Amino acid sequence: MGLFERFLTLWVALGIAAGVGLGLLVPGTFQAIAAIEVAHVNLVVALLIWVMIYPMMIQIDWSAVKDVGKKPRGLALTLTVNWLIKPFTMAALGVLFFHYLFAPWVDPQSASEYIAGMILLGVAPCTAMVFVWSQLVKGDANYTLVQVSVNDIIMVFAFAPIAAFLLGVTDITVPWQTLLLSTVLYVVLPLMAGLLTRRTWIAQGSEHLRQRVALLKPLSVIGLIATVVLLFGFQAETIVAKPLIIGMIAIPLIVQTYGIFAIGWWGAKLLKLPHNIAGPACLIGTSNFFELAVAVAISLFGLNSGAALATVVGVLVEVPVMLSLVWLVNRAGSANKV
Repeated sequence: MGLFERFLTLWVALGIAAGVGLGLLVPGTFQAIAAIEVAHVNLVVALLIWVMIYPMMIQIDWSAVKDVGKKPRGLALTLTVNWLIKPFTMAALGVLFFHYLFAPWVDPQSASEYIAGMILLGVAPCTAMVFVWSQLVKGDANYTLVQVSVNDIIMVFAFAPIAAFLLGVTDITVPWQTLLLSTVLYVVLPLMAGLLTRRTWIAQGSEHLRQRVALLKPLSVIGLIATVVLLFGFQAETIVAKPLIIGMIAIPLIVQTYGIFAIGWWGAKLLKLPHNIAGPACLIGTSNFFELAVAVAISLFGLNSGAALATVVGVLVEVPVMLSLVWLVNRAGSANKV
């Protein structure tokens, strides 16, 4: 493990501090960057995520992708957690915390909006960042690609009905521009670039490919840290202005993340999945497609709503919590527990 990966938690902590600090010192700069977006997808963040996942895309061996169907248990685990468990546990935790545990400190209207934002996060499983987490736990790149692809197909059909059912509304409109643009930017383009790069490098020998991929690996971490700086910089003023509310929203989101991971981990052990499939399978269900969740929250409840704030808190909480889960997966893998 290189220097970047070994001290990744430290770099992320410094990135969070830098993002909040810079966001307070030069808010205009971050506002200008935040405005560079299309269909609620920030193009600067998209570029950084592209940098993060490009090295993994090069590692995808297309000749081996067809063999993924011979190992369906990991895919079945991912889909079960994502679509039959996660949305409903998120809704239940939202109600538990904001209608009961936090009720003395939050008015009913705000509580309902926070719950709605949490539900939207729960119904929007992650796409792009899955490749980052998979790479950090030494996951099977080919299997991860199939997991993400199948998940995206299901999301097209299942997102709106499940969200409508849990929110108790019937007029949810899927922001197709956000969904399609994110898929193209985060999956299709880097996948094509990775395929072309792999073909070029492997023509010079497998050792040449391995060396080039090793040189690119730090890019993933650099892109991750830069993304953290931007995300926390965008919300620096909100973090300082509403620390109590953000903390209250973060608590059930953190409980949900660790809880879903535990369910996935138990399922992986029950199914006796190998580490390179079990790791990504457990992590896919724990992270969220935040662009989609934010876009729907804004369209349904407004830019300054509690629902939109909850989805943003989900973004802020995700990276630090996911890194702790990456550490757990790697530790278990090194101890041969999976």
